[in-house]
Amino acid sequence: MKQSIIDKIFYNLLKDFPKPKSELKYINKFTFLVSVILSAQATDVSVNKATKDLFKVAKTPQAMINLGEKKLKKYIKTIGLFNTKSKNIVNLSKVLVNKFNNKIPQEFRELISLPGVGNKTASVYQNAILKLPRIAVDTHVFRVSNRIGIVNARTTDLTQIQLEKLVPKKWLFNAHHLLILHGRRICKSQKPLCKRCSIFHLCEYKEKINYQY
Repeated sequence: MKQSIIDKIFYNLLKDFPKPKSELKYINKFTFLVSVILSAQATDVSVNKATKDLFKVAKTPQAMINLGEKKLKKYIKTIGLFNTKSKNIVNLSKVLVNKFNNKIPQEFRELISLPGVGNKTASVYQNAILKLPRIAVDTHVFRVSNRIGIVNARTTDLTQIQLEKLVPKKWLFNAHHLLILHGRRICKSQKPLCKRCSIFHLCEYKEKINYQY
C-alpha cells in the first residue's frame, strides 16, 4: 500500500477518534506498566476495575513486593491468566528494586528483560510514557493493519516492523491507538461494520463487500 493512501487512512481515523490515547487508568509509570501487563488477553475495562483498588495499596515496586503474590491474586482474580501475571508482577517489582533502583528502564532491551514484559508491552510503555514513536501490536492492531492492507505479516512482531517502516512519521505516535480504536469500534473481528467505516474506500479487505449492507 502506498504511503499516500496510508496517510489518508490515518487522516480519516483521526477524524473519527480526535483524541486517541490509552484507556488504561494509572497513577504513575509503574502502575501504567502493571496495567499493560494485566491487559494481555483482557479488556481495558476489566483491568481498570481490578486496579482501582489494587493501586490504592500498591503503587510502587516495593509496595507490590510487600503485598505479595498471594494477596495480589485476590485483586486481579477476575482477569485472565491472573496466576502468571501475579508472579510476573511481583518478580518485576523485585527486579526494579534490586537492579534498577526503583526506576523503570527506558531502553527497549532492558524493558523486555523484565518479567512479564514482551515486545508489545515495552512498545506501549515507550509510546505512552516516553512519548516515542513506537507502534505496539496487539490483536486489534494486528488484525486491522493486515486486513485493510497496510501490511502483510504473519506475526505481531513482523507487523510492528512493517508498520514502523511504512507508516508516515507524523502518524507513528498515534497509529497504535487509532488502529486499536478502529478495531474495537468498527473493524471488529467477526462482523466488521463496513457500512459505518470511514476508510471503506481505502481498504483492501477482499471480503468487505459482504459487510457493507
